[in-house]
Amino acid sequence: MNGMTISYRDVGEGVAAISLSGQMTIGSTDAAIQVLVEDLLRRGKRTIIFDLAHVTALDSTGVGHFIASYHKIAAAGAEMRIAEASGRILSTFQTSKLDTVFPFYLTVGDAAAKNP
Repeated sequence: MNGMTISYRDVGEGVAAISLSGQMTIGSTDAAIQVLVEDLLRRGKRTIIFDLAHVTALDSTGVGHFIASYHKIAAAGAEMRIAEASGRILSTFQTSKLDTVFPFYLTVGDAAAKNP
């Protein structure tokens, strides 16, 4: 992937945090996010948190990855949460009204501690 890295870590029983870093814009992302989400769901993760602390740019293509992930996660009966979105990244979600669809948390720890 050009300009973006993806990693994940377990942050609780059945809870995984996917850390994204760099630009989530057209041409900078691919199916790796969806593949990882599907893998985590197969492994029994019931809550998937996207850690956006190190995302530097987000456009409609990047937002589309979150919408697609949300649908996959919800279809599996699991929950998606977003943590550490701020500034222009948070504003992008607010402009598209997705801040009313996805639950947002200040930190990954807050998102992991919150019971569904």
